Order: sequence, then structure tokens, then C-alpha cells
Amino acid sequence: MKLGIGTYAYAWAIGTVTGQRPGVPMDAGKFLRRCAGLGVELVQIADNLPLHLLADEELGRVEGEAEELGLAVEVGTRGIGPNLLRDYLEICRKFESPVLRTVIDTADFQPSVGEVVEILRGMKREFEEAGVTLALENHDRFSVRTFAEILERVDSSHLGICLDTANSFGALEGPEVVVEALGPHVVNLHIKDFAVRRIDHSLGFVVEGTAAGQGQLDIPWLLERLGKLAKGDFNAILELWPPPEEDVEATVRKEEAWVAASVDYLRSLIPE
Repeated sequence: MKLGIGTYAYAWAIGTVTGQRPGVPMDAGKFLRRCAGLGVELVQIADNLPLHLLADEELGRVEGEAEELGLAVEVGTRGIGPNLLRDYLEICRKFESPVLRTVIDTADFQPSVGEVVEILRGMKREFEEAGVTLALENHDRFSVRTFAEILERVDSSHLGICLDTANSFGALEGPEVVVEALGPHVVNLHIKDFAVRRIDHSLGFVVEGTAAGQGQLDIPWLLERLGKLAKGDFNAILELWPPPEEDVEATVRKEEAWVAASVDYLRSLIPE
């Protein structure tokens, strides 16, 4: 297992949140340099810095800078459209990424379970021939049982789960449920710590992100349990959900501090 940093650890700096772009948004090159400065050797570039929108020359510069910095790159996207997935298979080959992480839903396409199975069955030979594993991230529209059903019905050696430790709250499922159901299928891990607290008037709860090791996620248990359940090796990618400060620049500064604190903590659990 390697520790890596994903682009969703820098969502505020990149300008992922609509209407909250910083003055100088983080681009792929700055992301790579920041991660290298923190001493990690792995990054995951996901859909908030979409690689398929880069011109070939610019994509080549990102690849070259990652190589120069000694960073392995895992590739991510959003959506399961066959043309998009084929584009990303080529990008995976370019970066020698063994996995392609994706979220099933996009703004204009939320397929049924049957549609998901049909699309992925149609693509499985291409992924198997490319030697790339498609990692479906658990998101809040489907339960973990539904994700397990999709994997069973597609039945491919190159299809697995990118397990996110917080997303499934939206489907009323906590980390223990997610880990037990999807642990055997894990090919990638998003470590995202959180705190659940009552709001001020006590009539409800809010789920907020924290730096890794400062919330309610039992990360030592998570790593130990997945180590027993998973059938193969997987990497652990840091992601964060920092709540906003009074302005976006202050939020970006907090986000940067959280990344550094999280990496320091996770290094105690995931040795180089």
C-alpha cells in the first residue's frame, strides 16, 4: 500500500466548488509540485482536474513533470460513457496508471443498475486487454449492496471498488457497513475523515470533514480490516471535506494545513 494525495484533497484550491474559485486556482502542475513537496510518491488526478480536456502537448507536460518529480499518477474521471472510458484508457496507458477511478453519475446521466451493467459488460474486454482496473467509487445514489450486485453481474477481473469512507452517508450507510460489504472488492481507497455533530439548536446533525486522524473515522481499524478483506493490493488516497471559512482564500489556507497534518498522521500508519 502506498499513501497518495488526490485532487479532491485540494478541492477549494482547484476551484471545484461553484462560485468559490480562488484568485489563482491550482492547476495540475502546481498540484504535482505541492504533493512532491509533502514527500508523497503517489497522486490521483480526478475529475476536478479533468485530464481528457487537456491538449496533447499540455498532457505531455503533466506526464513529464510527474516523472521528473518522481510521482506515480493514478487517473480518475466521472461517468461511464464508453467513449469517455476509452479516452481514459489511453490516458491510463500514458501515465501507466493501473486503475481508473470513476463515479457512475454525471450531471446529465444517472443510469439505472441495468444500464450500468450493460455498459460495463460492453467495456470489460477492453479494460482486461489494457491491464487497467476500473474502480467504481461508492457514491450516495446506490447502496453498497447495489454496488456489490453490479460487480457480480459484470463479472470482470478488472472491475472493482474505489472505497470512499464518507460518501455512503448519503445512502444512510456508515463506514462499517461500507467496509464489510465492499472490502472484498476494494482496488483503491479514499481516506476521508469526518465528524458527525448536532447542529446548534439540537434538531438535526451535520456531517463535516476533518483532517485525517482528527475525526470519527477509525483509520487504524479501516486499514487493518481492509487488509484482511481485500483480495489484492490497493493504495490509500487522501481526500478532504473542509468546511468553508469567511472567504475562499482563508478556506484554501485551512485546506493546505489539513493536507499537511493529514499526511503527517497517515505516515504513522502507512510507512513508506
